Amino acid sequence: MFENNAICKLLNIKYPIFQGGMAWIGTAELASAVSNAGGLGIIGAGHMPPEILRNEIQKCKGWTDKPFGVNIMLMSPYVREVMQVVLDEKVPVVTTGAGNPGEYVPALKEIGTKVIPVVASVALARRLVRSGADAVIAEGTESGGHIGEITTMALLPQVVDAVDVPVIGAGGIADSRGMAAAFALGAKAVQMGSRFVMSEECIAHPDYKKMILKAKDRSTVVTGRTLGHPARVLANKLTRKFQEMEAAGAPAEELEKLGVGSLHRATHEGDVQNGSVMIGEISGMLDDIKPVSQIIEDMIKGLPGVIGTIRQDCE
Repeated sequence: MFENNAICKLLNIKYPIFQGGMAWIGTAELASAVSNAGGLGIIGAGHMPPEILRNEIQKCKGWTDKPFGVNIMLMSPYVREVMQVVLDEKVPVVTTGAGNPGEYVPALKEIGTKVIPVVASVALARRLVRSGADAVIAEGTESGGHIGEITTMALLPQVVDAVDVPVIGAGGIADSRGMAAAFALGAKAVQMGSRFVMSEECIAHPDYKKMILKAKDRSTVVTGRTLGHPARVLANKLTRKFQEMEAAGAPAEELEKLGVGSLHRATHEGDVQNGSVMIGEISGMLDDIKPVSQIIEDMIKGLPGVIGTIRQDCE
């Protein structure tokens, strides 16, 4: 299975499954586990200082001999230093978000790194492919964390039709059904963040995971639209205060101050009421915590059954 898959051949991985690059919790522990299980593990650089990222990359190299990646948020204050670390360490794959990585592509390509940006629109996908992207991740608004405005169901096939490189589907995917749907829409692989948060190898605080286990289909909300960088999170005291301040027309500086350190409070300190519990709309389906290897095995084993059911229903 997947011997002829374009993404598997491009990246030399067994299964076309990416782990999302989650800031603070997309660590070497999680990334190496995903890569060892046949997918593409990704270290989430977020706002990591360069030397901390270097340490995570070196740990990952020590724990897996399989390809892995680093997700770089281009709005990071350390972006240039982080890019240099990636170049020094010859990371096999780089995914990017929150901007255009065009200026860094030549140097990355020179060392053989595959560049795969996350996109939330057709226009951005086209622009980044022109800049030299090897593939793109079309991420719908169902995702956790920072989001665009178009759903995966609408965005994915339009991006597939618009570019001539492989497309990875992301947003609202957590099982074999979601994977089959993404492939039906033209994706060559899927990326999952929320599902991997609920893995044994993810270092997120137990209370963070417990809150997700209790989530329902309408438990997430979007904050930060007035700031121009909306984020999907579980509703809590922080989101209610944020929404009240947004509705009252609070200055951007006050809103941004409210969000400083909120993700770390939730992921590492377990303060799930005053912290930011980033997770996708699929959280209502996440009712267990299991090893990464089991998550991937369940996805792959379930795929033929899903496809068979579709075939039966279409006969």
